[in-house]
Amino acid sequence: MADRQKYHERITAPIADPLATVVHLAARQGESDYVCYEGPEGWAFTSGVAAELTIDRHRLLLRGPGGETEHAWQENLLHQIPQILDDVPIESWRMYGWCGFDMATAKDGLMDLVGDDVFLHLVIPRSEIRFHSSGTLLRALDPADLDAMQAALEPAEAVPYRASPVEVNGHDADRYRAAVASAVQQIRDGRLQKVILSRTVPVEHPIDIVGTYAVGRRANSPARSFLFSLDGRKAAGFSPETVVEVSDDGIVTTQPLAGTRARTGVPAVDQALRTELLGDSKEIFEHAISVKVAYDELMGLCGEAVDIPEFMVIRERGTVQHLASSVRGRLDEGQQAWDAFAALFPAVTASGVPKRSAYSLIHELEDSTRGLYSGAVLAYDSDGAMDAALVLRTVFQHNGRTWLRAGAGIVEQSRPERELTETCEKLSSVARYLVPLGQ
Repeated sequence: MADRQKYHERITAPIADPLATVVHLAARQGESDYVCYEGPEGWAFTSGVAAELTIDRHRLLLRGPGGETEHAWQENLLHQIPQILDDVPIESWRMYGWCGFDMATAKDGLMDLVGDDVFLHLVIPRSEIRFHSSGTLLRALDPADLDAMQAALEPAEAVPYRASPVEVNGHDADRYRAAVASAVQQIRDGRLQKVILSRTVPVEHPIDIVGTYAVGRRANSPARSFLFSLDGRKAAGFSPETVVEVSDDGIVTTQPLAGTRARTGVPAVDQALRTELLGDSKEIFEHAISVKVAYDELMGLCGEAVDIPEFMVIRERGTVQHLASSVRGRLDEGQQAWDAFAALFPAVTASGVPKRSAYSLIHELEDSTRGLYSGAVLAYDSDGAMDAALVLRTVFQHNGRTWLRAGAGIVEQSRPERELTETCEKLSSVARYLVPLGQ
């Protein structure tokens, strides 16, 4: 193996407005690859690619300083990722990137539902900036880059981004209502208990995805947020929940959100909607079965050491409020972050109960493949820690198209009109903040 490279590090003063700074850094990248991820520690911004890992239905491909290695697709491939990454001759790295919904069907052996596109893309960056309240950590494989990175942190004149909202109510409404009605019948027939069905809203004019992230993040209250451009695919999102969090000492947590009402910003109205949500049997049932699935999935990794620190509390996420819980455990010996990811992905709140039945029904009733939607954007450390955000409340760009997508949880008590309304409430978390390109 080649000599192992090390990151050169420098700590500078904390940044007063890290969001403005990462937006400035992203705007400077042009069409170059970068990832911005807002995790539990704050924002991180990466640029350049030192190594990358991609997976499609045929293979896992690792490219890096040590050369190129390929592994044929197999159902336990995720478990092998830590061992595969041992071949990367870089120390103390953190990977960033995304995983698409097709990973769900591939890892469960439903290859007839898997498309031909890459469905996982992670990179180890050449340079990285982590923003903390105590200081700003600069990391670069080439020490000559540190001065330029520090200079790029200097305050720049803020761009006055102005949003131009798009209408989300009417597009594809009739088809979506029909799909919900069909799903309700399938549930009554015993095929499954719950399925999340989504609808896509195209954005017909070019948007500035960096500006949209800047405006949308200030208006939203996400659990995580992200902005990236990787190999021609771009996304800006305000994730309401995590798929999985794994600490370096093996504590694993997932945070299912299910059950929704609008959030208007008018306290009396929002309180009435919150009271309605907490008393709605359909929403409570939808939430409870989601928590039960997450609990069972962790039991398979953590034995008896699983608990529910929060159950059915209210989380405010942008234009909506949700019922939220958290499920937590400690990984058994021999289990690691990618095993937890394999067990919990996709989030039950974006797929259904049981998941395998939901995959097939989603394939039947949705009008396009999901791609990144309801997948994850994640950070994964060489010490085994992982943080994976659920890809919802996101604007997508790829192959000259821009679009939004949102879904609703369908159970036997669901009504098509209400579920359509719920998608509109969720879409508003992004649709209100789209910034036209070249404004």
